[in-house]
Amino acid sequence: MADVQRSILPIPDQEYTGTVTYDATDPDTHYPPIERLLPPAGAPNVLVVLIDDTGFGASSAFGGPVQTPNFERVAARGLKYTRFHTTALCSPTRAALLAGRNHHTVGMGGITEIATSAPGYNSLRPNNCAPLPETLKLNGYSTAQFGKCHEVPVWEASAVGPFDHWPHPGGGFEYFYGFIGGETNQWYPAIYENTSPVEPWGTPEQGYHFMADMTDKAIDWTRQQKSLAPDKPFFTYFAPGATHAPHHVPTEWADKYKGKFDQGWDAVREETFARQKELGVIPENAVLTERSAGIPAWNEMSDAIKPALARQMEVYAGFLAYADHHVGRLLDALEELEVLDDTLVYVIIGDNGASAEGSMHGTTNEGFTINHMNEIEDEAYVAAHIDDLGTPSSYNHYAIGWAHAMDTPYQWTKQVASHWGGTRNGTIVSWPNGGVEQGGIRNQFSHVIDVAPTVLEAAGIPEPSTVHGVTQRPYEGTPMNYTFGDADAPEQHETQYFEMLGNRAIFHKGWTAVAKHKDPWLASSHGLDEDVWELYNVEEDWTQSRDLAAEEPERLAHLQRLFLIQAARFNVLPMDIRSAERFNADLVGRPQLVLGTSQKFYPGMRRLSENSAINIKNKSWTVTASADVPEDGANGVVIAQGGAYGGWSFYTVDGKLAFAYNLLGIRTDIVRSDAAVLAGAQELRAHFAYDGGGLGKGGTVTLYAGEEKIGEGRVERTLPYQFTFDETVDVGRDLASPVSGDYAATGNEFNGALSWVRIDLGDDDHSHLIDDEHKLAVAMLKQ
Repeated sequence: MADVQRSILPIPDQEYTGTVTYDATDPDTHYPPIERLLPPAGAPNVLVVLIDDTGFGASSAFGGPVQTPNFERVAARGLKYTRFHTTALCSPTRAALLAGRNHHTVGMGGITEIATSAPGYNSLRPNNCAPLPETLKLNGYSTAQFGKCHEVPVWEASAVGPFDHWPHPGGGFEYFYGFIGGETNQWYPAIYENTSPVEPWGTPEQGYHFMADMTDKAIDWTRQQKSLAPDKPFFTYFAPGATHAPHHVPTEWADKYKGKFDQGWDAVREETFARQKELGVIPENAVLTERSAGIPAWNEMSDAIKPALARQMEVYAGFLAYADHHVGRLLDALEELEVLDDTLVYVIIGDNGASAEGSMHGTTNEGFTINHMNEIEDEAYVAAHIDDLGTPSSYNHYAIGWAHAMDTPYQWTKQVASHWGGTRNGTIVSWPNGGVEQGGIRNQFSHVIDVAPTVLEAAGIPEPSTVHGVTQRPYEGTPMNYTFGDADAPEQHETQYFEMLGNRAIFHKGWTAVAKHKDPWLASSHGLDEDVWELYNVEEDWTQSRDLAAEEPERLAHLQRLFLIQAARFNVLPMDIRSAERFNADLVGRPQLVLGTSQKFYPGMRRLSENSAINIKNKSWTVTASADVPEDGANGVVIAQGGAYGGWSFYTVDGKLAFAYNLLGIRTDIVRSDAAVLAGAQELRAHFAYDGGGLGKGGTVTLYAGEEKIGEGRVERTLPYQFTFDETVDVGRDLASPVSGDYAATGNEFNGALSWVRIDLGDDDHSHLIDDEHKLAVAMLKQ
């Protein structure tokens, strides 16, 4: 199309100023033809692949033990960036990536679940920071996102929106297929297509896995886009759930790594370090840092648990290799469409360092850690369930020692923004027709906020000055295009702050000053001013192995002051080191979708997130259903919350009323009525009388048909903090992994008619209790 100004978006319509005639057949009638909106000539397709929770030392492209031939395939056609950085946590990295601004600038100082009312932490991207997809769409790109989001404020993550912060439509993506939260069950995912919940096409037994499904959708969308609008470039954001926990992968992929990790994490770390030097992704004089404090050595682990620990890593490796395989399928599709050479490809191998959130001996179910019930899952339990890892029978995560090894050669892990182990992620960029050198390595410092300005520069599109009438805040990243053809180009991104949960650092012209406030697996135990600052010359000391704070106190003081300047400039202040309190919306000023002591549900309501449902934990409550029971007897679920790894269900089976409480998959307490429920319209009810005396206690369940008591029994223990992060509340059936196997034989869809289902809270709410144990437990929640 003709040259247009692109700094004001949407591009203003141009009024016709020529002669207007009376009759369209008049020879003087002339109107210019309508031109479709397209980007500037030569603008490339763009594919951004963001892998989840994968450290610098995992992928074979950067010396890791996991074979990722498709990542290496992109590297052979492009560049490996050895000093690319993220924010140390998933929501913040994703928000910064798509906004081109620092994570606090766009309100994402932590994950969405711990948002506060402070501007840097409220999870609300301001409208003066329009996301990259919106800018590209308003310049004529086709835009689509597949996979993980984790940017939607929790009080907006329901079917009623608003959808201003969803990928579609508010995030600028014309199409979205994926999940909204921080993780999902890869076998039974909670999927949205645009803003509507949809169900997987099949079960694990039928061959379903979300990674394959999202790739199929991405390929289909791309083929359609190139078939219908071949002259329009696309922007595709491909963000698998891999390798965030749960580490779910077909067994044959995990089995490819059998025996590959029996030597343990310390030996794997040394092997990886040697390969990294051979590849040139770290310099020859780099030092392998000491094992981070608090992480056990492999030889400290008992022989009884070591086979299970090795299997955890085999499963993780299979999961990453499986993700690489499906990235390869997408690349194959682009190649078949003959557009791969015209596509700017980013492969960012991790939105933060590897995750040290799986406990010292790993877990078969994250719920143990989330709910601070690790004493239930001792080493013997983990060892006994080795064959469940990665399968639909687990919700697994590997041990902390493996996370540290996957961050080789650096200190620390995910959450720790002070050290490179939390923030340095191997990244690959290719664009054969765009002047990107093939097969090279780049060592210039870069950051996730650099991606958006790089894409705009490649497309010849200016940063917009206004979007939808709102004056825009300039991008805070630095375009990386200057490095595409010049390995020796002087570094342009010279200063960058880092902060997450009090862990903080500043990079400036080859130096870093860092302060680690807390370990990923522990709550904050002291104030910010008590933190010990370290100083590293990262031009000479690549891995931050030699602390120079005592030798150069003046330089350290200068960098500490620079950090505070950046913190004030980008909404980092006030830093927030709270843990339990930030999950309590009342304490931090975060809106709640559901208020009061009662919530009514109606038939057809499904896939409601935990934040979209009334909180029944640590209190007494009653569930009541207005139901019409058929003459041949009632079967099926009335309402269920959670799934096979933690949750509850109110249902009928073989005509009887029942209530099941699933404690982390380790036991399910079931209470059934003594007799069958009579046919006809009536109210069915279960009352849970909480024992009290603390958090996560048990209670007595009483079942009623109308006013008649028809059954009673015990639930010995409950979940104090979280059922799951992705399984949902469903009315009339139990979607995804079932809470109880009790109704599996008769099908879980209720065979009668439901008018409504209501949950009412009792007056003995204990959820305000926040003791030291509670703080520790909530700090362990998944990021």
